[in-house]
Amino acid sequence: MQINGVSAVITGGASGLGLATAERLVDQGAHVVLLDLPTSDGEQVAKDLGERAPRGSAATCHFVAGDVRSADDAARAVATAAAQAPLRITVNCAGLGRGGRTVKRDGTPYALEDFEFVVGVNLIGTFNVLRLAAAEMARTEEVDGERGVIINTASAAAFEGQIGQCAYSASKGGIVGMTLPIARDLAAARIRVMTIAPGLFSTPLLNKKPQEFLDALGAQVPHPSRLGNPDEYAHLATSIIENPMLNGETIRLDGAIRMAPK
Repeated sequence: MQINGVSAVITGGASGLGLATAERLVDQGAHVVLLDLPTSDGEQVAKDLGERAPRGSAATCHFVAGDVRSADDAARAVATAAAQAPLRITVNCAGLGRGGRTVKRDGTPYALEDFEFVVGVNLIGTFNVLRLAAAEMARTEEVDGERGVIINTASAAAFEGQIGQCAYSASKGGIVGMTLPIARDLAAARIRVMTIAPGLFSTPLLNKKPQEFLDALGAQVPHPSRLGNPDEYAHLATSIIENPMLNGETIRLDGAIRMAPK
């Protein structure tokens, strides 16, 4: 799929993997809409990305403050994108974790509201944006045999969840599990669905940790023995967009790491 001149919605686009993806898409001439929390730096990021657009390009960047769990917020992001150009790209990067053992050492069970919150943002939020974006894409004209591409973000934890990741792994495993059936479902509309499962990446959440902790994490990766760079995620995302045979699959982007129990 051609990136230049189309519009894209990126959730969690104000930082980390989403920001790196937004930068790549703007650089290639896309109209990008960032859907992120009102407390994020989305307004400034969108302004900076708009100024970053290549000379002679019509690329733009807009920020929609909202929550991926909200149908209204997601609909506003989709409508904002569709007003710029045909919506053909959606990348779901919004996500979070809330660690804890199923039963704590003191015998207290993991809080149900915490489990619901993580699954709500990561899994239900992803599907909420996906369903609305797909409906908008289905209304567009076919170009070279397709109408759009949706990329979701899972995690290596979907496959080797660690102790304390019951909610996070469940949410990311759900994203992996829905990838193929939704790709099959949307094939009739000529919309592709893919998932990227990153391993250990340098993101704002991790970067709050001490450097020695980050170095120790990176050393666990077989090769390259370091944390992933968000631009490497963005590079894969753009490759997926451009390659029409990539559909219904989850790609691990993890340097061959297989997570230990803890």
